[in-house]
Amino acid sequence: MKVFLKLALALALVFSFTHADAADMLNGAGASFPYPVYSAWSYDYNKVTGVQLNYQSIGSGGGIKQISARTVAFGASDAPLAPAQLKKDSLLQFPAVIGGVVPVVNVPGVKAGELKLDSDALCRIYLGDIKYWDDGRIKSLNAGLRLPHSEMTVVHRSDGSGTTAIFTTYLSEVCPVWKSKVGAGTSVNWPAGIGGKGNEGVANYTKRTAGSIGYVEFAYAEQNKLAYALLKNSAGNFVKPSFETFEDAAATGNFDPGKDFHLWLVNAPGKKAWPIAGATFILLAKEKTDSNKKVVKFFDWAFNHGDKKAKDLVYVPLPSSLKNKIRAYWKTHGIL
Repeated sequence: MKVFLKLALALALVFSFTHADAADMLNGAGASFPYPVYSAWSYDYNKVTGVQLNYQSIGSGGGIKQISARTVAFGASDAPLAPAQLKKDSLLQFPAVIGGVVPVVNVPGVKAGELKLDSDALCRIYLGDIKYWDDGRIKSLNAGLRLPHSEMTVVHRSDGSGTTAIFTTYLSEVCPVWKSKVGAGTSVNWPAGIGGKGNEGVANYTKRTAGSIGYVEFAYAEQNKLAYALLKNSAGNFVKPSFETFEDAAATGNFDPGKDFHLWLVNAPGKKAWPIAGATFILLAKEKTDSNKKVVKFFDWAFNHGDKKAKDLVYVPLPSSLKNKIRAYWKTHGIL
């Protein structure tokens, strides 16, 4: 899977060949969370149809701004927009795929899946209350694991980010002090740490900085060979990030087309559910019927042919029942 991911990301540059006709180009921008799977889908779609996707991984905040300004055919955001905001900006919204945000660490001697964290510890780390890796609150969760007395470097996103929205929505739900002091959103006033641009930036900072902790979409942890932490979920179980635990979280979701599919999947109740899961969403301008049809054609193809690639990259494809709800939503708005 790791080899495939590297290939998919390298092939992202193939999206725009110099001889491409503008009529065969789709321009989108936004979330870095789904960039690996969009890259893989786009490469295969181009081989079948000749249509190329130029997708800019600039963060959810940038994607929302660009589609609101009508400078791209579609925007992408991991933070679902509420129906009132969609109405204000005359936008449509539907989910494309589901994944997980994972804490990643660079602690000498600590391998992937060895470190355990609960919601309180993770909250206190990002508040800046926990400053050293051998803090008693971390040691109490990790009996037998040697943790150094070294200072933590907390890494977060510097750009407007749906990954941040998922992460901070989770922290706000499980940690009252976080909710009152910081809150949730694509951008927040971070109490501690340094910022990296995109999932790529956070992954690179964490990889280069000994003693660091960050949060990224799982594919970026795999690509960069970063050590992920186990998390204690709402059922009281320590779980690792995986297709199965993301899928268990996704199974709790009731996406309502009447609310433009607005839904968070954090802190899901499943016994094996990964606690920081989320869907990533596509945003369309209501009035752009012709370009919307081209975008919808691509995602309908991905819904029919892209599940295996999504699974290879540890994303959860949407269930058939939800895909059919989305197709009905498209028809309602005259774009299928």
